[in-house]
Order: sequence, then structure tokens, then C-alpha cells
Amino acid sequence: QEQVVESGGGLVQPGGSLRLSCTSSKINLDYNGVGWFRQAPGKEREGVSSITRSPSKSYVADSVKDRFTISRDSAKNMVYLQMNNVKPDDTATYYCAVGPVVLPDAWYVAAWYDHWGQGTQVTVSS
Repeated sequence: QEQVVESGGGLVQPGGSLRLSCTSSKINLDYNGVGWFRQAPGKEREGVSSITRSPSKSYVADSVKDRFTISRDSAKNMVYLQMNNVKPDDTATYYCAVGPVVLPDAWYVAAWYDHWGQGTQVTVSS
């Protein structure tokens, strides 16, 4: 059984919106940092956004700033990535990752995250 599970990916038109969800049946996300990463074919994996354990502070990559928002719902043990005004360059497999700490200067470094989901595909196309 996977420890971290993403959902919400799909096909969306440019300018549209999509919300990705991350949850775990074994890990209390409130006590951990949670990051979203993405990887497009032929490209390196990149950090998109991250949120620290409660009280939450969030970080977001410049490439998605003002378009993507990360949030958590403690009652549901969920972390979301709201994607607005998506662009074709946002096409990628998106991964949720969980780790004990999120460092302000290294939130985008994959090595700080211990548990990863299988990924959910996001395709932006008309």
C-alpha cells in the first residue's frame, strides 16, 4: 500500500484550472512538510511548491508564482495544489513528497523528502 497518494491530474486547456490532492493513510501530513514536484519528459524534476508542517508556511517556484497555490486541510489529512491559468509548459507528471522538515533555502531539494507518491499526470493542451 502506497504511503503517499496523489490525485486530480488530467487534461486541461490552457488558461484553465486544476486541483491536485495529496493524502496518506499512514502519515500525518500536519506534522510533516509536503512538497509538490513535477517532471516533464526529457527534463529534470523540479520543485513546484512546498508547505511546512503546522503552523504552515509555503514556498512556490518563480515559474508558477501567482498561478499555483499550496494549502492543507488538516481535518482531511490532505494537501492541495491549486493550479490556475495553466500553460502548456505545466505539462508534466506531478509528485507529492513528504518529509520531516522544509528548509526555506532548500524546499525544492528532493533529497529532503522521504516519501513519494506515484505521480499524477497533468496535460495542458487545447
